[in-house]
Amino acid sequence: MLWSLIKVIVFVAIAVALAYGASYLLATPGEVRFAFGNYEVLLSPIGFVIALGVVLLGAYILMKLIGLIVATLRFLLGDETALSRHFARGRQRRGLDALGEAMTALASDDARRAMKYSAKAERLLARPDITRPMIARSAELGGDTAKARTYYKAMLEDPRSRFAAVQGLMRQQLDEGDTATALELAKKAFALRPDSPAILRQLFELQSQREDWAGARATLTAATQAKLLPRDVALRRDAVLSLADARASIAKGDTTRGGEAALQANKLAPTLVPAAALAAGVHVERGAKRKAVKTLTTAWSANPHPDLAAAFAGIEPTETPAQRRKRFETLIAARPDHAESHLLKAELALADEDFPAARKAMGTLAETDPTTRSLAIMAAVERGTGAPDAVVSGWLTKALSASRGPQWTCEKCNHVHTHWMPICENCGAFDTLAWKSALHPEDSSLAQSAMLPLIIGMAEKPSEQEPGAEAKTVNA
Repeated sequence: MLWSLIKVIVFVAIAVALAYGASYLLATPGEVRFAFGNYEVLLSPIGFVIALGVVLLGAYILMKLIGLIVATLRFLLGDETALSRHFARGRQRRGLDALGEAMTALASDDARRAMKYSAKAERLLARPDITRPMIARSAELGGDTAKARTYYKAMLEDPRSRFAAVQGLMRQQLDEGDTATALELAKKAFALRPDSPAILRQLFELQSQREDWAGARATLTAATQAKLLPRDVALRRDAVLSLADARASIAKGDTTRGGEAALQANKLAPTLVPAAALAAGVHVERGAKRKAVKTLTTAWSANPHPDLAAAFAGIEPTETPAQRRKRFETLIAARPDHAESHLLKAELALADEDFPAARKAMGTLAETDPTTRSLAIMAAVERGTGAPDAVVSGWLTKALSASRGPQWTCEKCNHVHTHWMPICENCGAFDTLAWKSALHPEDSSLAQSAMLPLIIGMAEKPSEQEPGAEAKTVNA
């Protein structure tokens, strides 16, 4: 409505300006004189303007006639498309102008203007491979998904626009949440253009989310061959995919395939904690305990982690607490100053009921880095050494409200996971879990509350257990 009103105002303004100009020329006295040789022409001002317009119009018509004559001569000389090109040239120019306007509108997210000029370009240009994608994208931008889908399906018939059509249909399925269909379309787009970075990324993401680990590894190989990923990133992702494949195979009962995949994952990324823990278990099952020790020690030297300690304990599950303390010296020596090493050493001492050694191992860790784990260990130490109930309760009270310490946290969305997984269960990102303290400890309050019955029960009933036995319970 506003645009129509503006056009009416502009038209009236132009008409008024022309009428005023004509009246001014009619009222202007004098004449315009042209002299050439023995000829002389006298014109009034209004007559001069009219004559000038006639001359310009004649020149334009003459140029058109010359162009037509040239095209006709070319046709007579054997150029069969000369005349058609001559008449289509103006149409093509207007179509290209409309196409340029449509592209500019799309770049500025102006859906209405983009649709208008895209449709105009389609009428003027005989190039559906160019105009149909523009119309489809304009319709998508304007929210008309049905029209966009119609054009995408029409684009499938033309090899020049087939890839863009498949990509557009895939994008629509993703918007609708149909990842299964989107995955099939991504595979078709990959077959059409296997070196497309966008398709490789999308295909890898969809395959990972649907736990198609074999397909994701094939896509990763294609991306690596196309040099779209740095070598270290490719190796890390390959290790994560191998680990995921190993877990899936073991869960299905295929321990042979799972074991080989676990060893491959550990070979690709020796410091990847879950891969090292799983590979160590495979070595133990195959009777290669020394390889298990080496695997876990290598990973511990880079990333000390409770899962590695648990795997190290699994190498000799029947040993006594004293024997375990001695054997664990090899693991702890790989990173003796790390907080996890201090906590592990203290827990081993508690299991052996050596409370002074546990206190020494903790040092000032409970004050400098108070976590649920470190404070619970201190409560067990105090209980084991016969400290008053008030002292033990004080440590336990602090433990209930303290941070849980490092956890598997997604670096993209900060979601906390109970265990490592290749895909974030919250945002679906691949290989974004890191062992670090959560930014929002309150997010893990549910898991923390699971410890309340144990800790509170211990504080309320100290007489029902011996100090050493209770220390073992807290350590567990």
